[in-house]
Amino acid sequence: MASDNEMVTEKEVLHCDHAYFVTPTTALVTHQLADENEALRRKVEELQQEVQSLQLQSQFGLQHLQGSDEDIRFYTRFTSYKHFQAFWQLVEPAATTKMVRITSVHAASKEPSLLRPSVSYKLAPIDELLLFLMHLSVGLHLRDLAKRFNIHTTTASRIITSWTHFLYYLLGSIRLWIPPEKVKAHLPPEFALFPDTQVVLDCTEIFCQTPSSLLLHSEVYSPYKSHTTFKAMIGIAPHGPITFVSPLYAGSMSDREIFKQSGIAKLLTPEMAIMVDKGFLVDNLFPGKVYRPAFLARKKQMAKEDVQQTQSIARVRVHVERCIRRVKENKLFDKVIPLSVCGSIDQLFTVACLLVNYQNGPLVKAWATQK
Repeated sequence: MASDNEMVTEKEVLHCDHAYFVTPTTALVTHQLADENEALRRKVEELQQEVQSLQLQSQFGLQHLQGSDEDIRFYTRFTSYKHFQAFWQLVEPAATTKMVRITSVHAASKEPSLLRPSVSYKLAPIDELLLFLMHLSVGLHLRDLAKRFNIHTTTASRIITSWTHFLYYLLGSIRLWIPPEKVKAHLPPEFALFPDTQVVLDCTEIFCQTPSSLLLHSEVYSPYKSHTTFKAMIGIAPHGPITFVSPLYAGSMSDREIFKQSGIAKLLTPEMAIMVDKGFLVDNLFPGKVYRPAFLARKKQMAKEDVQQTQSIARVRVHVERCIRRVKENKLFDKVIPLSVCGSIDQLFTVACLLVNYQNGPLVKAWATQK
């Protein structure tokens, strides 16, 4: 017969409300719940990946272009995605550490407020560069760019302004002018008759909005284009790279006056020769030689030697026109430039010229194999 203590213990056990027993049924339920939780976790991860994919698809960026060199060429003027990445590697260190970004405009002072170099906009820096190049190369409007990149129109404008200033000073800090010994070392066979040519010069014009002031209208009106224009002088080395870019001047200014004001005469020495078009009457502005097509003047017929030299000059001088065409392929310059952006169009045009040396291959394929 059990003692009183043993009877109390059994009663306590029988009446205990918190006594749980693990049975095969509860183990099975626990296992099923664990499987369901794991399945739900995987489903959440899949949905998160889908959301990220949809976000990438809704926002334009470099990832949309990396599989097509044709798209890269269209939107950036770089010949390939690999070429674009090579340029980005050159500018990335300065872009991520030293670039000063414009963030706002004070209404009273009308002066831009600058942001510390370490702070960036919503976009990745490489996508900011893409946005800037799309504005320059394709001529897309700010509203279009803002919608593509899912940002505000004001932000797109500030990105373009910031990258214009940045590339203007960064690329402009690299010396363009090539020493004469290096020019001669890379002289193409086509220039065999003109071995001392240091630079081939030509002027180009871009249309600008007609100002309301009659005085300003007369200054920027170009008789050659029959329109108001800005005018610049571009020089290339005989083997193709751009080695000189002048500021933009009023369209009424002559080629001679632009040559005088651009400062290129200070770079030329007596042993250097330049090659120009007929309009460049600059023989007395610098001590070197000038290769220029002959004038018929009052003669009834050109001499045989003059005809041969004119043809020879025309065959090689065409390369500067091909180089200028590369600059003008940027669709931003296809339309009339508003006077409201005159403060930045000079820098934009210079950047477009400087980028040509990075975006394209040689003007003549055969020159690529020359040492």
